Amino acid sequence: MPQKVVKEKVLVYVVRDDKLLVFRHTDYSYEQVGIQVPAGSIRPGESPQDAALREAREETGLNEFKVVRKLGEFSYDISPYRWEVQQRHVFELELCEPAPERWASQEDHDGQGEPTRFVCFWIPLEAAHILQSGQGALLGRLYD
Repeated sequence: MPQKVVKEKVLVYVVRDDKLLVFRHTDYSYEQVGIQVPAGSIRPGESPQDAALREAREETGLNEFKVVRKLGEFSYDISPYRWEVQQRHVFELELCEPAPERWASQEDHDGQGEPTRFVCFWIPLEAAHILQSGQGALLGRLYD
């Protein structure tokens, strides 16, 4: 079995009118990738807070976010998909611009390789337990 590495990641909960902003990859089925919240790696020299804002912008195509608070951190072993343990920093963000109920977006990966295409939409917070790969682990802290 390969050696597992620890990766610093962020997860973002954007809430509006008791709904959570989520997306799915349009090039893959629900069975392969499920429904997700904006998330990604923290770059060298980048703070977790800055990474959360960057990932929200990159994956949704929206720009006006502000950090409400950090909800906490937890570890998630994503093996065997990738042999890594993710140390996840979870933030609540507020969207400070209008957004439709559903829209297409894409992440361009700084011009490296093919873009990743998404459809973004809002789901009721009560339904957010369906998030893939443990991404909903700290949703309850939104009510603390």
